[in-house]
Amino acid sequence: MQLYQSQEIKIQNSLSGKKDVFKPLNEGHIGMYVCGPTVYSNVHLGNCRTFMSFDMIFRYFRHLGYKVRYVRNITDAGHLVDDAEDGEDKIAKKARLEKLEPMEVVQRYTVDFHNILQKFNFLPPSIEPTATGHIIEQIEIIKDILEKGYAYVTNGSVYFDVIKFNEDHEYGKLSGRKLEDMIANTRELTAQDEKRSPQDFALWKKAEPQHIMRWPSPWGDGFPGWHLECTAMSTKYLGETFDIHGGGMDLKFPHHECEIAQAEASNGHSPVNYWMHANMLTLNGKKMAKSTGNSILPGEIFSGDNAILSKSFSPSVVRFFMMQAHYTSILDLSNDALLASEKGFNRLMDALKILKQIETSKISDFDVVAWKQKCYDAMNDDFNTPILIAQLFEAVKHINAIKEGRESISAEDKTLLESTINAFVFDVLGLEAKNENEGGTDKLAGVVELLIELRKEARDNKDFATSDKIRDQLAGMGIQLKDGKEGTTFSVL
Repeated sequence: MQLYQSQEIKIQNSLSGKKDVFKPLNEGHIGMYVCGPTVYSNVHLGNCRTFMSFDMIFRYFRHLGYKVRYVRNITDAGHLVDDAEDGEDKIAKKARLEKLEPMEVVQRYTVDFHNILQKFNFLPPSIEPTATGHIIEQIEIIKDILEKGYAYVTNGSVYFDVIKFNEDHEYGKLSGRKLEDMIANTRELTAQDEKRSPQDFALWKKAEPQHIMRWPSPWGDGFPGWHLECTAMSTKYLGETFDIHGGGMDLKFPHHECEIAQAEASNGHSPVNYWMHANMLTLNGKKMAKSTGNSILPGEIFSGDNAILSKSFSPSVVRFFMMQAHYTSILDLSNDALLASEKGFNRLMDALKILKQIETSKISDFDVVAWKQKCYDAMNDDFNTPILIAQLFEAVKHINAIKEGRESISAEDKTLLESTINAFVFDVLGLEAKNENEGGTDKLAGVVELLIELRKEARDNKDFATSDKIRDQLAGMGIQLKDGKEGTTFSVL
């Protein structure tokens, strides 16, 4: 008997607006599609949080014994700047600015994406298809939608007819928007507009002479609309109806709404049973934005080479920090939050080491079986990792009490506790144990902090020769000091 047969999962379904009991289409098998990155820049930390949430969900399903086909795409064409219907493709714009071929841009940032996710200990998806690899499938879907009367061709471009679709379907059911309200709140079309209605969206865009990324089609040279690629790839690999579609909250409208419309127009029925949306990550209480300087890349957190945090943090500490909030909640990243997470992570890892060494007795003061089910109950309640982590620290409390002789545990319960806590910490949450040399890193940090303090005293005493000597000799050893308003920090190069 597989674990999933004894555990009932409830999922917050964006389509129904409530927690629904999860029942896969096929016993023991799950099809899950998650919108991947548009690879025109280094992967954003907020995107990492979304992908990490679905990595955790993927891990838990596998832990329960499900066979999961997890598809996460790479958008390497068709995503226009500002998610608009007109303008430049994000990748083509980057290629023009950097004087590169578009596929050079794609390759560079796809490699960065994979490197960062590997550092965060992500499991690879079952399939990672690209938009450019599925142009034929996208053209076929457009032909099908045109044939069924839900799209029209204008000047070499093809647009989805939202008003026509809404006559016998419901456009807006995922986001809770009414088409009448959308129409009332949009500007009127100008004579230059190709669309019949402002709500219509592109299935295929005609490529202007200067547009780099272009493919032949029945309507002329062009490129696919951003929304279409996910419909094509999810249908190809998971079928016309599949279990779970995930992505960031910002994709609910219009991207996912358009996906539903395209699939229903083409196939005649709803494509997904459970829509899941992960919430955003903020930085120091504000939205992350490169334009305001309120942003940080994952690599800058790992290296400490940034002006926001006081020190570097390991990928597992950052992952642990993100798992401490429910995936549907807004999570704020700050120096204090990461420091607190690092302390908690170290406490958890230390308890795992202690657990291996504690002695057993004939009786147990800790009901491990009941505790184990509470861990499953947390995850079964819409993958509630904060509650799971609270249960893990409940176990840490008992482990420390057993070590100190205030409680006891039987050999059988110790074995069960070890296997359960390891499964949830490493297999489900995806954390990695501290390297033995990390203690040496902590000692190095202590020594450097001492030298920073001595350098500050030298500067206060106007002994600039000593101050500069400390800075320069540390730089020669690959340790860079950075002076800021709130003091001096360092990073190891």
